[in-house]
Amino acid sequence: MTLRVLITNDDGISAPGLHSLARAAVARGLEVVVAAPFEEASGTSAAMRAVEEEGRVVVHDHPLPELATTPAFAVGGSPGFIALIAVHGAFGPPPQVLLSGINRGANAGRAVLHSGTVGAAFTAVANGCPAMAVSLDVLSAGEATAASGGAAVAEAARVRDVDRHWDTAARVALDLLPRLLTGQVASVLNVNAPDLPFGRLRGIRRGTLATFGQVQMTVAESGQGFVRTSLEQPGQAVQPGTDLALLAEGYASVTAIRALTEATDIDLSGLDPD
Repeated sequence: MTLRVLITNDDGISAPGLHSLARAAVARGLEVVVAAPFEEASGTSAAMRAVEEEGRVVVHDHPLPELATTPAFAVGGSPGFIALIAVHGAFGPPPQVLLSGINRGANAGRAVLHSGTVGAAFTAVANGCPAMAVSLDVLSAGEATAASGGAAVAEAARVRDVDRHWDTAARVALDLLPRLLTGQVASVLNVNAPDLPFGRLRGIRRGTLATFGQVQMTVAESGQGFVRTSLEQPGQAVQPGTDLALLAEGYASVTAIRALTEATDIDLSGLDPD
């Protein structure tokens, strides 16, 4: 039986990473359906947000380049919302696996908590569907300036997106798919690949979560009625063996993560009924 896969993202239906992942999945013989937000929805985590018209969530057919026969939909909703309605049959039979990405930029370290890419995957597994989040590390030294507020540099970086090595991240993700299907549904595989040709990739390694992300939000200024934030590089040494360290060394990183796990190391004694 052909594996049915739902592909979504948080960069929007027009993102080249989404298209690359869909093409690669179709080439592997998977039954692919694409459903992604109308526009960018980065940083939405697992938010349940939707745009409605007359009480109905807005969904439009949106054929993808080179994939005319693959069902694809632009949805007025956050990635997490799209994942939720997908596993309940909004786009045909529920998927057997959800792939979220390929995100423009690494989703690494504890910052994955805020990622719409990872949030969609968390939502899928919380509803019984195995899921993987896939990202491409694009934050070169030049784009670090863009992350700190250089709008012109950021725009120039986006122009180059069509030339990035999305196919490397797609190949890594699909090569890891058998491991996803044999693991526990409660876990998400979080995959990050460096922006390198596949032939220059040093390999795929299991990485631990770094204690910080590639960039961190800071409060640059606050006053009466406003707060201005900025994104900055952490300025901390990367810990060996973490997802960020592996990316810097030219490896793809994969980490199994869980969102909904009860903590047992907090003292809640004496609260049970007699």
